[in-house]
Amino acid sequence: MKTLNYWLFLLFLSASLVVRAQEKKKFKIHTVAFYNLENLFDTINDPVKFDEASPILEMKTDIKEVYMKKVHNMARVISEIGTDMSNNSPVIIGVSEVENRQVLEDLVNDPLLLGKDYGIVHFDSPDARGIDVALLYQKDVFRPLHNASYELKIYDDESQKRIYTRDQLLVSGELEGELIHIIVNHWPSRRGGEAKSRPKRVAAAKLNKHMIDSLQSIDPYAKIITMGDLNDDPTNASVKKVLNAKANREDVQLKGIYNPYEDLFKKEGLGTTAYRDAWSLFDQILMTKPLIEKDYSSFRFYKAGIFNKNYLTNKYGRYKGYPLRSFADGGFTDGFSDHFPVYIYLIKEVAE
Repeated sequence: MKTLNYWLFLLFLSASLVVRAQEKKKFKIHTVAFYNLENLFDTINDPVKFDEASPILEMKTDIKEVYMKKVHNMARVISEIGTDMSNNSPVIIGVSEVENRQVLEDLVNDPLLLGKDYGIVHFDSPDARGIDVALLYQKDVFRPLHNASYELKIYDDESQKRIYTRDQLLVSGELEGELIHIIVNHWPSRRGGEAKSRPKRVAAAKLNKHMIDSLQSIDPYAKIITMGDLNDDPTNASVKKVLNAKANREDVQLKGIYNPYEDLFKKEGLGTTAYRDAWSLFDQILMTKPLIEKDYSSFRFYKAGIFNKNYLTNKYGRYKGYPLRSFADGGFTDGFSDHFPVYIYLIKEVAE
């Protein structure tokens, strides 16, 4: 009995030491996010764009006041994404449905974001409505080294005329000295029906895969994050077949892609946007294998989430439970977006 007690004591002591060693580990944590800003347009009618169809320009009164409120509401959301764990707004955030650089400058200069000193990477795209994607980054954490805009060329099946849509934005830079590549997407919509419009998103996925392949041909171990409003769920062909994204980390091979949002969609039934009482998870953040390794001596993926705080949700009426959008029935709701933002945490072990 004495011998048994002695070994039990040693086992308890060993377990305690392991727990203490684990407790002593400290991690630096950063939030990386994506947010569809739902028609963040300015109040000026651009003669070379079809921006007059934007909700704000369709309004008759209080346009400037509505614009400033819309900007402030977007800033509020961005300022809070990921703060539960990182105590900081996203150090990198991709955005879509922005009209031009000026609206982005107004956004980052809102009082809620001004102190974060966000930089902007933006290109004007050929989209018919004039909506673009962009990247915002905290200058003291991320340093862009190279950026480029990749044009998506797609055509109407019947007329064979080109459909002008959003470019895909690539930004390569250093996150606290570590090279990382960010691709921001806003793939073609489902206008005309999911099946009819599917080839357009497949084409967008092929362009995205080409961009990823090009980076991996230079460095197979490149840390790549591709994010955006894909207008497809994690289970659709564009994501599952073209990108060949995997739901399980163990299935991701070298040069493979991991999608943490597939399980959130399939197993938990979560979504980022709703239509006709059905949820879709169109907004996703995917990454290459080097970001999901278990060696935390450099930044690695820790956790993915959907930022769906209570105040972002419609409380009343037929759209109860849906994201509280900014514009509805020809007016401004004082809401936010018809999409919830998505985010991931990147962590890195630091010395005591």
